[in-house]
Amino acid sequence: MSCWDEWVEQALSRLESMKILRSLRPINYPYHPFEIDPKPDHAFEVFDGIRQWDRASVEIEIAESTFQRWVQDVPSSGDELTCGIGVSEVAPCPKPFRKLLLFSGNDYLGLSSHPTVAKAAAKAVQEHGMGPRGSALICGYTIYHRLLESCLAESKNKEVLACSFINQCLSFFGFVTDCLLCPTGFSANMAFMTVVGYVGSLSTVNETPSEVGVAIFSDALNHASIIDGIRLAERQGRLQVFIYRHCDMTHLNGLLSNCTAKKKVVVTDSLFSMDGDFAPMIQLSKLRKKHNFLLVVDDAHGTLVCGKNGGGVPEEFNCASDIDICIGTLSKAVGCHGGFIACSKRWKQLIQSRGRAFIFSTSTPIPIVAAAHAAMMVGKKETWRRKAIWKRVQDFRALTGIPIASPIISLIVGCEEQALQASRHMLKCGFHITAIRPPTVPANLCRLRITLSAAHTRNDMRKLAYALSQCMSLRESGTSKL
Repeated sequence: MSCWDEWVEQALSRLESMKILRSLRPINYPYHPFEIDPKPDHAFEVFDGIRQWDRASVEIEIAESTFQRWVQDVPSSGDELTCGIGVSEVAPCPKPFRKLLLFSGNDYLGLSSHPTVAKAAAKAVQEHGMGPRGSALICGYTIYHRLLESCLAESKNKEVLACSFINQCLSFFGFVTDCLLCPTGFSANMAFMTVVGYVGSLSTVNETPSEVGVAIFSDALNHASIIDGIRLAERQGRLQVFIYRHCDMTHLNGLLSNCTAKKKVVVTDSLFSMDGDFAPMIQLSKLRKKHNFLLVVDDAHGTLVCGKNGGGVPEEFNCASDIDICIGTLSKAVGCHGGFIACSKRWKQLIQSRGRAFIFSTSTPIPIVAAAHAAMMVGKKETWRRKAIWKRVQDFRALTGIPIASPIISLIVGCEEQALQASRHMLKCGFHITAIRPPTVPANLCRLRITLSAAHTRNDMRKLAYALSQCMSLRESGTSKL
């Protein structure tokens, strides 16, 4: 048993003594999703290549009035499609539309428009409506939620052992791992970080109340949900936070070496959402062995996109077994909505008992959960989608000369006005690509953030590269400048 397993056990023991351990008890239904057995091939219709419905995830329309406001940089409250009648009587007005090619979404595999996903949602809503509305700990947790959790646990290399006796024995020590669904990826990070703060607030043997409970080491470019979660955890006391330079393992090693706290946590995005670069997973795994910290990875942008089986960035770098906690979202490559925490069964029990963002949120509606489950199954089976998106990455490299590493392309253009100007140019050329400005990024690092999808074609890439070349120098040292 590792030190962190011992600390989790101590926290659970305390909660048990206070009689506040919370339980998840799934509500069953006469008709289980996908005819009771969630794994037969016939339950999930799959295809061997791109179809017309895939294009629905990247081909969009906006009202001409919206287009004109965007081009002129006029603020909008999103009411262009209404006639200005009473709120309760809002109805679309017939106005001309502009067709745009979407290069700013996060639906990396185009699964949001897949017919199998749509059928799963439709079947669930016809049979159960939205399902019971309540938190997961009251009445909102169903067999649908449990099936999705099991699917995600397996995807993240967190398999639940088939032998129930071994499963029960090992789960006590935290070796058997599972998954906890959360309403969003943001709430998943918030819930987990507050639990880390709770563990840090508990004194253990030979510890004095004045000692630091937990030291958290966070990458400088981590997602806002991680940052906000850490800030909330800090309010619980006995927590020290260190920010290491982006992907700088020498800096992280130095901070870890000089830290006297026994409980250490390193948290990082796996694939950074604004820069498109990967965390140094192999080096992090080596540091984990050296410093014995808890390694937490937010794999929001890597899930289903990376790895031979879509297991994410840890699978891509062959270090999934070194990840203690894997947090993610269902709103990107899965094409649906929700978040999850893949962790040990004991961590799961602790999070569901102390993670406020989980405890006090209404659970995800059944149709969304059913759709996400179907999307996970389709995403695993239709391997051509992962191959297609990485071909688009190769296309962009070849067409522009920019050595991008992932489907997230960050073209830094400088100040805010330059970024807006570039975005307006791309809009006029028929591309939906927004300018990323403060507070998301620093004032002098405004950019165009472009995301690729398996639903894009090589011809789309040629058009994109040509439009970009009209407002940027793309081949200057592999960087982008206006």
